[in-house]
Amino acid sequence: MRAGALAGAGLIAGPMINLGRFRLFAGDRAPVSARALELVQRSMVVDMLGLLTLDWPKLWSWQRDPAELKPADFQRLRASGVKVFHPAVEPDDPQPYEAARGWLAGWDRLLQRRPDCFVRIESSRDFQRVQAEGKVGILVGFQSSSHFRAAADVASFHALGQRVSQLTYNARDRIGCGCFEAQDTGLTPYGAEIVSAMNRVGMVVDVSHCSERTCLDAFAVSRQPVLITHANCRTLAANPRCKSDAVIRAMAERGGVMGITAVAAFVSGRSPATLDDVLDHFDHVVRLTGVEHVGIGSDVAADAVDPRTGLALARYAVRGMPPARRIFDLAEGLIRRGYDDRAIELILGGNFQRVLTALWGPGAAAGPRVVAAG
Repeated sequence: MRAGALAGAGLIAGPMINLGRFRLFAGDRAPVSARALELVQRSMVVDMLGLLTLDWPKLWSWQRDPAELKPADFQRLRASGVKVFHPAVEPDDPQPYEAARGWLAGWDRLLQRRPDCFVRIESSRDFQRVQAEGKVGILVGFQSSSHFRAAADVASFHALGQRVSQLTYNARDRIGCGCFEAQDTGLTPYGAEIVSAMNRVGMVVDVSHCSERTCLDAFAVSRQPVLITHANCRTLAANPRCKSDAVIRAMAERGGVMGITAVAAFVSGRSPATLDDVLDHFDHVVRLTGVEHVGIGSDVAADAVDPRTGLALARYAVRGMPPARRIFDLAEGLIRRGYDDRAIELILGGNFQRVLTALWGPGAAAGPRVVAAG
């Protein structure tokens, strides 16, 4: 009965190969335990930097004409195990305000015309709909706040459906410093205004790409928890995109959650990076802060593979963690590391669901819908 239920949900394409272990997809060599499958199936799995696809023309075709999203495309999203995706991008454009509105208009079109597939995550109640209706949740945000021309724009973009905004990308801007800046001058007075405006409307403040001082300044200014949606631990991987122990502790002290990525360069200085290296980052955050402050921000899509070889693209080449089955391999690895079911459910998405619910309020509604032009 268990195998039949899992197959009906599209989670396995191959046969049961021995008692209590399953192949996820045809051609898989590594089986996954029934316990790992059940944990993924019942958990609210949230990937706080999860991309629907790395094939950008395909995504744009879905947004232009939502009928282009075929049943097989939706099934691949469901088969990933992710229930809620945060497919954020940087509005990398000479006119970021216009580019951001165009991006939101594309999501509006796709989500409004394909309610058979998607739930827009704008309030705490939407998580319940995802699980009850067997759909995929989309949490819309950006990996930069350069599209805000003034603090008043925060409320305008919130009305358009944006629920998360990273303060900076990798460089310095009007708000603060990115992680690749040689001179870290921290959050600017204008940046503090943006943080306060985000607090007022319930928009999530994200510091994943921010510099050390900008992170710490944001924690100090914000009246709400600040998230690190997708980064890793600098103690384990000496990369500017990784966070110091001081930043991780400060984030947790204020109620935040940190999502761990599957980007090889952020996982390990060695090649190849491995699933065990990824698990080390989860362990490290748990030791620093407790299991309540870590989650998933993989920064990857299930199709992050070379079509010629079927192997993960170099950026996402983590041995033992192919992109399409990253959630299941992670759950299996956490089981091996001795985490109990409650802890694994928190890591898979319970922690991010908790903090988002706290930011929005348990009965928060999305508010009036404003349709983005574009």
